[in-house]
Amino acid sequence: MDWERELRRIEERCLKDKGVGPEDGLFIINYPEERIFELLASSDRVRRAFKGGEIRLCSIVNAKSGLCPEDCAFCAQSVRYSTKVETYPLLEPAVIVERAKEARKRGAREFSIVTSGKGVRGREVDRLKEAIRRIEEETDLESCASLGILDESTLRALKEAGLHSYHHNLETARSFFPKICTTHSYEEDVAVVRKAKEMGFHVCCGGIFGMGETREQRIELATTLKELDVDSIPINFLNPRPGTPLEGANYLTPLECLKIIAAFRFMLPTKEIIICGGREVNLRDLQGLIFAAGANGMMTGNYLTTPGRGTDKDLQMIEDLGLSVKDGCR
Repeated sequence: MDWERELRRIEERCLKDKGVGPEDGLFIINYPEERIFELLASSDRVRRAFKGGEIRLCSIVNAKSGLCPEDCAFCAQSVRYSTKVETYPLLEPAVIVERAKEARKRGAREFSIVTSGKGVRGREVDRLKEAIRRIEEETDLESCASLGILDESTLRALKEAGLHSYHHNLETARSFFPKICTTHSYEEDVAVVRKAKEMGFHVCCGGIFGMGETREQRIELATTLKELDVDSIPINFLNPRPGTPLEGANYLTPLECLKIIAAFRFMLPTKEIIICGGREVNLRDLQGLIFAAGANGMMTGNYLTTPGRGTDKDLQMIEDLGLSVKDGCR
């Protein structure tokens, strides 16, 4: 096969049609690793054509940690596993707002409030509404929340409080999901994403790679996200947590991570592709290539239960690459 010639054809189709289908996505994700720089040159042109040279930075706060009744195999916050993760109830609104202001100082454009558990209810919703209102009033951040499976009335209450984005990952392909979680269905997750889209939220939805899924299943997830027309796609790479069923997983190499990013950029070229958890562990010295692979954003600062590498290093990397940080001002 003339790999480079076929790649040029797919790139031209992507630029013309604003995306390619699963067959071309499989070609990208199976591109020979010894020819990775051909692929990166192509994916970089696609990213620049649709997203330019600005990089979006987002940050999160683990606003409620641990004690989750779900059995997601990757998660250190499940009560079903012995992980010794720190646990605490929902933070006070003032603490959440302070964390948001700190994130803005570090260059974040978007700030997400993340809670453990299947969802939030009652007084938790009231406290979250207060935090969201204050973030809207006291900062120029885009507010986001990742609060699990919520009903329409709760989503509406949060939107009325000023919430801009709702985040809810599908985690993996529908065909692989039963091996990752059995305490709720894939369709429950899909329904939340659909409802958030219908209500006018900017919807952030992606997954975790390296849990044992096949390359075909990675493309299956990309296809589902394309069908749902999500706005932003967080790509996480598994950082195996001791005590979880996936603690011994080791399915990714740095080049495999780059090919995953590239496949998603070719299939969803108009969307935000944000690299999040696990990049330091899985990409190691190749982190700077995520943008050539197609990413136009990354999470900076700490993650939910693991530390990040430091925002100063991320900002320096962006500057060294001749890129710029997208301003958080609306």
